[in-house]
Amino acid sequence: MSSAPLSTSTAPPAPTSNGTAVLNRDGSAGPQVTGPESLSELEREVLEEYALLLENLNKLGPLLSSLSMNPTAGILDGLRMLERKTSLVSTLLKASVYSIVLQQEMLEEG
Repeated sequence: MSSAPLSTSTAPPAPTSNGTAVLNRDGSAGPQVTGPESLSELEREVLEEYALLLENLNKLGPLLSSLSMNPTAGILDGLRMLERKTSLVSTLLKASVYSIVLQQEMLEEG
């Protein structure tokens, strides 16, 4: 079983017709490995979509990190309002339960 030797080049991936780079089979943009088999058009399109997805995820990561580290004032204000409302509901619930218990005790005595 003989296989053709693989050649490596350190040149950046060549852009395709839509301007995105073609990646290696492992998804890296490093040295391209060429072998006896070539990528089909579908494989190329899939790799281009993966490259676009990787680019978008790389842009999204730092943004989400900064949002999680520094909550905006709007979020904090909304959480404060929610905390006040929750506290009010809890107080009203306790008052209602106390009222019901007190009424039951009065009916049992009366």
